[in-house]
Amino acid sequence: MSKIRNKNAKIILDLIVILLGCILAALAIECFLIPNTILDGGITGVSIIIHKVFKIPLSFLIIILNIPFVYIGYRNLGKQFVIRTVYSMIMFSVFLDFFKNIESFTSENLLAIVYGGGLLGIGVGLVIRYGGCVDGTESVAIVISKKLNFSVGQIVLLFNLIVFTIAGFIFGFNRAMYSLLTYIITFKVIDFVADGIDKAKAAMIITDKGTSLSEEIYKKLGRTTTTLKGKGLLSGEKAILYCVLTRMEIFELKRIVEEMDESAFVTINDISDIIGNHIKSTNKKTKMKQLH
Repeated sequence: MSKIRNKNAKIILDLIVILLGCILAALAIECFLIPNTILDGGITGVSIIIHKVFKIPLSFLIIILNIPFVYIGYRNLGKQFVIRTVYSMIMFSVFLDFFKNIESFTSENLLAIVYGGGLLGIGVGLVIRYGGCVDGTESVAIVISKKLNFSVGQIVLLFNLIVFTIAGFIFGFNRAMYSLLTYIITFKVIDFVADGIDKAKAAMIITDKGTSLSEEIYKKLGRTTTTLKGKGLLSGEKAILYCVLTRMEIFELKRIVEEMDESAFVTINDISDIIGNHIKSTNKKTKMKQLH
């Protein structure tokens, strides 16, 4: 009973922090960036361009344009990730609407870039750290990175450069350069708050259910695990699973482990570099063949 109570309390706390992140991100967009025609990256940036050109409500565009990306996230990152993502996007849209009629905090470009970018980074970083997502670009980038030899960060950066280039033709290249500078600040703040957009992580899982847990991780995340044999002083024979993954996949990995083996011991560490080819999933037909 206490486990259920603690789990529910944790979920509520996570949702409160995600809500706070959405409020900060929406405040940064509506009170710093949009009034000065400075764009965010990703789908939010695309939404701002359409909003500026066609006067369609930004909150509506955020929801509509992210629907395909939410579906892709559901197929590849799991149900819990999507539930928190949908919650994040709805709250983000609600507060975009709430802040849209508030007067801009500054008309100085430098102040808008620094404070808007920093505030946006804190907000998005909090959302991501607690399992949500206000922009579907990263979830798609994770899927693409599993198929191609590009990191999540490289894919997101390429997408954003395309967005800023389009913005340059529409609003002028000064605006595009301001937007790129804001994106760099936002990215670095996210890196500080949520450990980086695609910094590699190494998970080590000590478990009694090595085979079934490996299969579930591969099925849900497309990540292979290396299995080692271990022996605890008191617990006896154990399987030790080693897996390399991205920050966005950590929440889903924790959920998988909690559901399948509550007694498992998990450590997650940063990786400064990766040498060699990291095996990623190709198609569902070959997944289980490679495991057996």
